[in-house]
Amino acid sequence: MTESNIAATPDQAVRDTPIEESAGPVQPSSNDRVLSLDFIRGIAVLGILFANITAFGQPYVAYLWPPAMSGGMTEGDQAIWLFQFVLVDGKFRGLFTILFGAGIYLFMERAWARGQGKGLQARRLLFLLCFGLVHYFLIWRGDILTLYAVWGLVALLMIGWKAKTQLVVGLIATTLGGLLMAALMAFQFAAAEIPQVRDNMPPEAREQIENVEPNTLASAKEEIALYQDGSYGEIVESAVKNDWGQLLSELLLVGPVETIGLILIGMGLYRMGLFTGGISRRKLLIWGWIGLIVGLVTSFLAGQMAYSAGFPFMTTLFVFNGLGQLPHLMTVLGVLFLLALWGPSAAKGWLGQRFVAAGRMAFSNYLGTSIVMMFVFHGWAGGLFGKLHRLELLGIVVAMWLVMLLWSKAWLSVFRFGPLEWVWRCLTYGKLFPIRRTSTAG
Repeated sequence: MTESNIAATPDQAVRDTPIEESAGPVQPSSNDRVLSLDFIRGIAVLGILFANITAFGQPYVAYLWPPAMSGGMTEGDQAIWLFQFVLVDGKFRGLFTILFGAGIYLFMERAWARGQGKGLQARRLLFLLCFGLVHYFLIWRGDILTLYAVWGLVALLMIGWKAKTQLVVGLIATTLGGLLMAALMAFQFAAAEIPQVRDNMPPEAREQIENVEPNTLASAKEEIALYQDGSYGEIVESAVKNDWGQLLSELLLVGPVETIGLILIGMGLYRMGLFTGGISRRKLLIWGWIGLIVGLVTSFLAGQMAYSAGFPFMTTLFVFNGLGQLPHLMTVLGVLFLLALWGPSAAKGWLGQRFVAAGRMAFSNYLGTSIVMMFVFHGWAGGLFGKLHRLELLGIVVAMWLVMLLWSKAWLSVFRFGPLEWVWRCLTYGKLFPIRRTSTAG
């Protein structure tokens, strides 16, 4: 599962302000938005591309396992893998999931204020599911919208819990999920790397463990051939025929151990005033730095295990999907608390305003990035798939960052919503809303 498995709240988040008599949503203005939430989301939507760029431009498994890189891994690939594992991987997915949870509750506050209920949110999430399936099968299989739509519907069953209950249950669920993933990955690691364990396995299981690296490399080569030489139709056909299993495994494995817990954390923290000054600055500062430092140090120690061993497949899988889970959670919470503390002032600056705009258009920026990357890398288009290593791929990341920061603010100077935010809003409410700004519109 890639970082693109985006947890952003693509809809624009607005504060609970006095409600007009109209049947539709109150139109957002610069005065009724949760500015720090937009600012954090803007940082996250840019970071998500950094996390996912390897899976866009190289075989999907190369995202977590450098030896699968086309042409083999270089020293630069190894170093950047470690850098990304410590600072990027898992962090932005977690941040987006928490923001998604906050957005669910914020949306419900406004629905309740109009006498509407969970049905409107369910309708909104069902349309998100449609967007996610289109993204997954027609654009890129690193989608996370499907995961969010399904487990967002589950979270609606818990919407009436107390804020503290949501937070505590979310923390417990995510922690237990991380421990469970670590235990599952540890068993596979032991089977592959500890002779005493491997020798006591049935012959069929032992043979499967021994063949996992060559089989993974063979699959990566097939993917390279498909994306370099295949037409768009052939790539979509392959996704429809072969990738349902991956989608279902993410829904059934990632959702219960990570997604639902982080959604609940987002709900609880939003209701406790994380984005509106309801939590003391001292607490945010202390817990923010503790989470950040402890999370980064433990991530580095875990990452070194794979890096120093030369990235054996099962060792790398154990580190990436097992040992990294709880350090990622600590880092995510640390970053979230510090950004919530500094966001309101940072968002007022020239650059901060651009991050706010990118956050307001997170849905459009997320899907738009996937479309651009498809044209950059697919063989029928730009043809760069498998041609760039991790260091070179960072050039694509920086270029796309500039595009997002420039176009988001420019678009919102003319229009009230991002293009996909507008479509999603119209579908949710079953009516067309004006998109272009007027002299009287906020």
